Amino acid sequence: MVTPAFKASLQMGWNETACRALIRRGSKSFYAASLLLPQRVRKPAHALYAFCRLSDDAVDALDAPADAVARLRERLERVYAGRPADIPADKAFAEVVDTFSMPRALPEALLEGLEWDASGWRPKTLSDTYAYSARVAASVGAMMTVLMGRRDPNVLARACDLGVAMQLTNIARDVGEDARRGRTYIPTDWLVEAGLDPDAFVADPRFDPRVAGCTRRLLDIADQLYDRALGGIAGLPVDCRPAIHAARLIYREIGRQIEHEDYNSIDTRAYVSTQRKLGLLALAANNALWSGGAVEGPPLEENRFLVEAVPALGPARQGRLGADGERFDEGVVRIIELIEKLERRDRARIAAGQTSG
Repeated sequence: MVTPAFKASLQMGWNETACRALIRRGSKSFYAASLLLPQRVRKPAHALYAFCRLSDDAVDALDAPADAVARLRERLERVYAGRPADIPADKAFAEVVDTFSMPRALPEALLEGLEWDASGWRPKTLSDTYAYSARVAASVGAMMTVLMGRRDPNVLARACDLGVAMQLTNIARDVGEDARRGRTYIPTDWLVEAGLDPDAFVADPRFDPRVAGCTRRLLDIADQLYDRALGGIAGLPVDCRPAIHAARLIYREIGRQIEHEDYNSIDTRAYVSTQRKLGLLALAANNALWSGGAVEGPPLEENRFLVEAVPALGPARQGRLGADGERFDEGVVRIIELIEKLERRDRARIAAGQTSG
C-alpha cells in the first residue's frame, strides 16, 4: 500500500501540483488516460511521468546534451541514495522509488535511451528501433506496472509491448519534426531499401511516397504490438485497466489519423481531437471489467532485460473497482466533465491570443 507520508506529500505538497501541470503541458494523451487511474496509482504515475518528461526535455533543451545526461545520472544517483535534488519531480520520484521498491535498472534504461539521443544515434535495423523504444518507452511501461502492484513477467512483457507500440506510433507521427532536428528513428535500412539516402532525407525532409511506406510499416508493427498488449491488461488490477485501455486506444488512434493523412508526417502532425478522446475514454471505461485471457509468450528480445530487472516481491496487490470510495461510473462522468472544462478553457485562451497549457 502507498504510505500515508507519500499520500500527504503528494496531496498537500506542491510537488504533485507541479508534476500534474507538467503532464498537462507535455502530453494531453497521457494526461487524459491517467485521469482514469485510481488515485493511489494516479499520483505516483504523475510523479513518474514528470521525472521522465523533465529528463527528456533536459537533453533536448541544452546545447551540450551529453552534459545533460551526465547531470541526469547524478540526479538519479541522488534519488536512489534518498537525497533527491531540490526539484519537485525528483522529490516526488524519490518517494515513488522508496514506496514501490522501483528497480533502478528501469529508470537507468530510460537515461541510456536519452544518451543515445544525445550522441546523434540512428537505428540501422528494426531491432535497433526496438532497442531504443525499449529504453525510452517500454521502461516507463514496466515502471507503471510496478506502480500498479504487478510484477508477473507475462504482465510486464505485455506492458513493454505496449510501450514499444506507443513509441513506434510517436516515431511515425514525428517523422518530419525529428528530421528537421537532425534525427530519424526509422530504420535506415528501410530508407535505403526504399531508395532513399538517410542523410539527404534528414537534410531536406519532404513528403515522399517512399517515406510514407516506411511510416506505414512502423504503424503495421505497432498495431501487432497493440493487439499483444491487450492480453496483459487482464493481469492488472481491475480499477487500473480502464486507464491502460484508454492509453492504448488513444495512441492507436494517432496511427489511424496518420493513415487518414496518407501517412504524411512531414507536412502535418497527427493528433486525436478532444471529442474523439472522450469517446475512447468512455469505451475504455466500458471495458473496465474486461477479463479476457492473458497473451502468453516471451517479451520482445529487446525488452527482455526490463522484464528480468523486476524481481517478484511477494503477492501482488489486488485492485478493487471503486477502490477510492467512489462509484466507478460517477468517477468517469466526473473525468469527462473535467476534460471538457479543460478543453473549453484552452479554446478560450487561444481565442484570447494566449498560449494553451
